[in-house]
Amino acid sequence: MMHAQVRYGPRLIGHPTGTLKGALVVMPTAEIETLHPLPGEPSPIFKRAAEQHAILVKTLQYFGVDVTVLEPPDRAPLACAAADLAVCFEHGAVIMRPSALNRSAELARIETEFTRLDIPIGAHIAPPGLLDGSDVLLAGRTAFIGRTKRSNAMGRAGFAEIARANGYEALEVAIDPSAPSLRSVANAVASDTIVIATNRVDGAAFRGFKLIELELGQEFGAGAFALGERRVVADLRYRASLLALQKNRIAVEAIDLYDFGKGGLVPSNLILATKRS
Repeated sequence: MMHAQVRYGPRLIGHPTGTLKGALVVMPTAEIETLHPLPGEPSPIFKRAAEQHAILVKTLQYFGVDVTVLEPPDRAPLACAAADLAVCFEHGAVIMRPSALNRSAELARIETEFTRLDIPIGAHIAPPGLLDGSDVLLAGRTAFIGRTKRSNAMGRAGFAEIARANGYEALEVAIDPSAPSLRSVANAVASDTIVIATNRVDGAAFRGFKLIELELGQEFGAGAFALGERRVVADLRYRASLLALQKNRIAVEAIDLYDFGKGGLVPSNLILATKRS
């Protein structure tokens, strides 16, 4: 594992729930229709997914976010899951090594794009380490790392070392095998608050945070993505989860992401935060 703590260049993520200033997204490909849908769900429809993704981009832009939209590589069903590819800290980005090893071309493209955007690359998850960026949740000064079959001990330990070098405590979290990723079932919505599906992830790991616990059937409503402190963009499909967030004084921008949700993809999978104040 090679890593270096970068102390120059643009300030990236000042705080995990700070106001979102920059984000990177990748357009879906027609191969999204080949994703295995969640149990009981129909397959995603590419045309609808493309329309929904465009609305997601416009929503981010409406809130003043500088959005970089990348064309996907050919035959890449998971290309739209941009958050798998990297995790940004304050002084540099970590290039992840997703469990779907056929995504190596996507990693090369994201490195090229980061160079163009003047985003320093501070570290890589090196082979044979495996860890998806969507299995990392930054909250407060803690980096929660999902312990799943998608990653391995070397990838998790390597990222924990990088997180500590960037001033974060690192903590592994057990996730139910049915959860597509950590950030599909838990996300920080404020510096002290996490929305969570407690039947899919170990809530005890988040001791010290206020938990907004979602009811059965609303688990993926926890995939809401923080636009800033106490403001999120969320999939309108999970209406009870939206109400739970609003009752806890979280402002919600709800949009239709149904065709991504069919494959277990939530807002926090689709958006890679590159700059927060």
